Amino acid sequence: MDVIMLRHPHGREKKEFKPMALALGFFDGVHKGHQKVIAEAKKRADQQGWKSAVMTFDPHPSVVLGRKHRHIRHITPLEEKKRLIEELGIDYLFIVRFTSDFAALEPQQFVDEYIIGLNVKHVAAGFDYTYGRLGKGTMETLMFHSRGEFTFTAVEKLEFEKEKVSSTKIRELLSAGLVRDASDLLGRPYRLHGTVIHGDKRGRKIGFPTANIEPDDDFFLPMTGVYAVKIHVQNQWHEGVCNVGYRPTFKSPDKPVLSIEVHIFHYSGDIYGEEVEVDWFIRLRGEQKFNGIEELTVQIERDKQKAVHFFDSIRLDGKA
Repeated sequence: MDVIMLRHPHGREKKEFKPMALALGFFDGVHKGHQKVIAEAKKRADQQGWKSAVMTFDPHPSVVLGRKHRHIRHITPLEEKKRLIEELGIDYLFIVRFTSDFAALEPQQFVDEYIIGLNVKHVAAGFDYTYGRLGKGTMETLMFHSRGEFTFTAVEKLEFEKEKVSSTKIRELLSAGLVRDASDLLGRPYRLHGTVIHGDKRGRKIGFPTANIEPDDDFFLPMTGVYAVKIHVQNQWHEGVCNVGYRPTFKSPDKPVLSIEVHIFHYSGDIYGEEVEVDWFIRLRGEQKFNGIEELTVQIERDKQKAVHFFDSIRLDGKA
């Protein structure tokens, strides 16, 4: 997949590109709804012998358009988004730098420069997609703005249990710790990338060594608590339990520092500095403060057994 960065004005010429079918959207999460839009563009491209393409934007428009500075945490930060889109078999990924100048484009200007001007012959987007200044361009106006140069498909909303599959809904589920429900909308477990860093090594002292994970990017973090997870380290997947929270048993409430710690089952070794991936499967319990080390170690063992039972059960169901 060719990744092409565009900054307005992009200066690229139509003749540089072969005809293509383009999926338009921000695509945070690359969830099942997004996959439906991207699949529509790829299907059209395959039918016509064109290239398939996706156009997304960076940073999130709300960072530029909001009145106050906003720090956005993503379900799929840009690097993860690239990886997932490439897995869908797309030829081109256009990443448009979302700036004030770009946001000020009138709908016709956007179409002329970023669709017609890139030799796009078919556009696929969600039924509620908007474009141009103040989002004045809609899927209903796209026919007029196309100047007859391309066709388009407005992809109907995808529903799961009578609710629209959306990035907003997935964030709500993750915020509530409902990672299994979020995975139903994503079509895969929620995944975080990070690096193993040094911690205070308390887990090792009580018989449950943990890998302390520092996220590589602005990943949206699930609700604090203890989760059954899988962690990919040194080219292998391992099962484990993850605590995301403020470790109230050890830390002063006056100095809360969020940590992500994974106790990996049946694993020993020095993995400091290793890049890892963490897949979140189910929340086992909320964060708790314990009255001493003994009480904590008993609970960690319970958490471990719950996670082992969970992974055994999904293996029996053929879902692991």
